[in-house]
Amino acid sequence: MNQRDLVERAGRGDHDAFAVLVRGSIARLEAVARLILRDPELARDAVQEAFIRAWRDLPGLRDPDKIDAWLHRLTVNACLDVARRRRRRAIEVELTPLSPQSVSDSTGLVLDRDQLERGFRRLSADLRAILVLHYYVGMTVPMVAKTLDLPLGTAQSRLARALAVMRDTLGADSEPGQSAMPKEGLA
Repeated sequence: MNQRDLVERAGRGDHDAFAVLVRGSIARLEAVARLILRDPELARDAVQEAFIRAWRDLPGLRDPDKIDAWLHRLTVNACLDVARRRRRRAIEVELTPLSPQSVSDSTGLVLDRDQLERGFRRLSADLRAILVLHYYVGMTVPMVAKTLDLPLGTAQSRLARALAVMRDTLGADSEPGQSAMPKEGLA
């Protein structure tokens, strides 16, 4: 059974079809939520909240083929809601990629993660969301804008602001004359 059929069946109230959809996306959405919220427990709560919203609102989804973008939007919005409720508490989490990468120098990996962690701590949840969707999930900036229901220019400026904060943080840790992060286009 293809994903479109599962979405349509779940939209008509089929719990089993919805369970299959959830199983197929939970790890990916939880990884996104962990990067945004910086706490595994809060991330699980946000993903659960997103799935509750998805179950409730699924009958109104106009295009079943866009279920993945819709689930990302629900997850990011749930993360932002959780972050607003938890603003007072400092949150820490270990960064783990979706697929482990081979690293020949574990010391360099620890240093890189530490630098990224410092940069992420300086970002608000909405700026982390833009970075995570663009660089971690691999969405284009127009897709990020659509997923977050933002004008394209707003998404571009938020990405630029997030990158500037990350560059400042990483640049403060690098040697003079070295660029810690590459300057890239926003496409």
